[in-house]
Amino acid sequence: MMNKKISTVAVLCGLAMAASAEESHIDPALPDYQSVSGVSGNLNSIGSDTLNNLMTLWAEGFKKAYPNVNIQIEGKGSSTAPPALIEGTAQIGPMSRPMKSEEIDGFEKKFGYKPTEVRVAIDALAVFAHKDNPIKGLTLNQVDAIFSKTRKRGGEDVTEWGQLGVESWKGRPISLFGRNSASGTYGFFQKHALAKGDYKPTVKEQPGSSAVVQGVGADPYALGYSGIGYKTSGVRALPIAGDDGAFYEADYDSSLTGDYPLARFLLVYVNKKPGKPLDTLTLEFLKFVLSKEGQKIVEKDGYFPMPAEVAEEVVGSLVK
Repeated sequence: MMNKKISTVAVLCGLAMAASAEESHIDPALPDYQSVSGVSGNLNSIGSDTLNNLMTLWAEGFKKAYPNVNIQIEGKGSSTAPPALIEGTAQIGPMSRPMKSEEIDGFEKKFGYKPTEVRVAIDALAVFAHKDNPIKGLTLNQVDAIFSKTRKRGGEDVTEWGQLGVESWKGRPISLFGRNSASGTYGFFQKHALAKGDYKPTVKEQPGSSAVVQGVGADPYALGYSGIGYKTSGVRALPIAGDDGAFYEADYDSSLTGDYPLARFLLVYVNKKPGKPLDTLTLEFLKFVLSKEGQKIVEKDGYFPMPAEVAEEVVGSLVK
């Protein structure tokens, strides 16, 4: 699972150094971005809605260094990234889940090598409740019983708030919001929260993460899931308990250690020929993303920044 990868990263990188009293988690060892000459042209990004705001903010920051660069961003869902890379309509394919084997195979059939995965930020995929909802937290088994019709985790079907211990709301149905099937968040939640089970038909599928959060914020009896970066003052991210039974907040520390069971890397994919560096424009954009300036944007947008050692490793893989 993705959170185990994050846990390994945490051990390797001594992540305590990144925390500070000001609650900023920017690793001071992240490099400042240094602009270079000869960067121009058009950069196209097609993919994840979860990453859409981040991509837009990164593009704005990058254009300050390179005013003549034109950047186009489209965020309709992670499943739109692989075809765009294969067809050459985008140099960058943001995804909130890893590529599926059939997507990698399609790319490899066209180019003769696999796409390159680039980790750019860390996210806690949150289960949101209305800010006035009294529920304390949910186990993954309860999440599965609420959102899935197949309940692969073995729980009894949960449809109303009394079943979750909210006695004052006994008999009131739980209203459900989620993403559509083009979304990487839909796929990640299905795999890790629902144990690859099927969603209930009562889950109101939304075209974007912001619509999910807006729906929950407008309905006290609702639950919905999206990336932590879309959190608003109208909702709460519920603590989630995994297999160990302990509840963990959807926060930086629990995501980095892998204790929060729905932590994940946010990714972009690029077309990089083995043994050759990326084209200058794409490479410099990703170096900006993984710099101190780029990771400050990650934190500002509500996600969690990368440790410097991991960012350095990722950048290094792009220039070989």
